[in-house]
Amino acid sequence: MTPDPARIETARQLLTQLGVTLADLQEPDTTPTGIPTLADYLPQVIAAAGPGANRTYGTYWTRMLAAGGPRRLDEITASDIEAMQHNMAATARSRRNSRHGRHAGEHVIAAARMIYNRAIADGLLTTSPAHRLAKPRRLPSTRRALTPHELDQINAAARASGNDVILDALLLRLHTETACRRGGALALRLADLDIDHCLVRLEEKGSTLR
Repeated sequence: MTPDPARIETARQLLTQLGVTLADLQEPDTTPTGIPTLADYLPQVIAAAGPGANRTYGTYWTRMLAAGGPRRLDEITASDIEAMQHNMAATARSRRNSRHGRHAGEHVIAAARMIYNRAIADGLLTTSPAHRLAKPRRLPSTRRALTPHELDQINAAARASGNDVILDALLLRLHTETACRRGGALALRLADLDIDHCLVRLEEKGSTLR
């Protein structure tokens, strides 16, 4: 229908009297601004995370990037993360100590939470879809201490094979006496050995000193 010029002029005069412009009548753009895509933001998360977090969650961040990299952080829903959780649990590599993908599903949620915790701390978002999902309940650990017979067998094998049997035997003795982690042994320096008092200074996970 062709607009009536007289009505248009009347409407313009009325808007002028009311102090309203045509721009005021247009619906405001409610599209969020300043919220990056997952692909743009993930490098910041990786840079801020420590080496341990990158080792643990790197695989899951790569899968998230492939699944939703072009999407803005506020466009990813709890259902999207839950779907990835189920997918990762179903496709987890089967090992003898496998828990049927339970840990993989738990790590998906933890990896997503780390992304959204960083986004909230940076002032980009106020809520997190990853925190609306509950982590799978952890099953009791299957870890146990070695029996004396098993420890004897390990020490016998180390003393009878390898390129440096003396060093291997010393390392096993260190772990047996101190129960230190692998990182604690790798971080040892000469300055950490107190020969006078037969003590060892260990720096372990989380910069814990013993």
